[in-house]
Amino acid sequence: MVDRIAIIGLGLVGGSLGMAIRRRRLAREVIGYSRTPKTIARATRHGAIDRGFTDLRRAVQGAQLVVLATPVDTIIPLAKRLAPHVPIGGVITDVGSTKERIVEALERSLPRAVAFVGAHPLAGSEQQGIAAARATLFDGSTCIVTATPRTHPHALHTVTRLWKSIARRVVVMDPQRHDALLAATSHLPHLLAFALMRATDDAALALAPRSFLDATRVAKSNPDLWDDILLSNRAAIVESMRRFDRQWRGLRTRLARGDRAALRALMAHAKSKRDALAHRD
Repeated sequence: MVDRIAIIGLGLVGGSLGMAIRRRRLAREVIGYSRTPKTIARATRHGAIDRGFTDLRRAVQGAQLVVLATPVDTIIPLAKRLAPHVPIGGVITDVGSTKERIVEALERSLPRAVAFVGAHPLAGSEQQGIAAARATLFDGSTCIVTATPRTHPHALHTVTRLWKSIARRVVVMDPQRHDALLAATSHLPHLLAFALMRATDDAALALAPRSFLDATRVAKSNPDLWDDILLSNRAAIVESMRRFDRQWRGLRTRLARGDRAALRALMAHAKSKRDALAHRD
């Protein structure tokens, strides 16, 4: 058990993490930080934190572990700002959807007495805010924890142990591999959902079946958060888009030719890959 964990950012992920930590008694005290007293009051009522502050320095004071649960474009400046106030030997981690740029910058620039380890729980929702937070958000999920040659072993152990207590599975990998994998499985699907919504006219939307709604659910995600995610991982995402485009053009060519056998072969291959994931449904 950690004496004190500070969570910076009390939205869906930060609030849910606080609830999960408190439910499992992984820390003696969970401190929250938000710029608004109203959010702190809500997080306290929801059981996400024991107490909270609007002052960043007070929020991290005495915290052995600090979790940055804020938009990806704020993680680097926030970590640099709060690091001087974290106790010697303290660990800073995050829950951001992209990792390479963040990990590289913070491993290079933080004080030696404070370590940074990147993490990304693969759980979430198109919803946002403390009102959407729930203690079960991470149940059955996977969390990726990043490691590089510069990662401090004790810090890696601290962050890995936290997520092993909350998520179903923890996978350790380098930040570059994380960004490549998430480009294909998260970032590209969001772009596809946005594009599909824009390509569909209102008359068709009025009759949209459940399959369409399921396929475009993530298009309800907040653009103010997702533009930062997409731009911070743009190289890996563009490569995923190239691979997708090859498949899309192949389908279009076979459909235009009326090539039933080729279409069925492509769909059968895709179905077999998706069937192999049935245990994840």
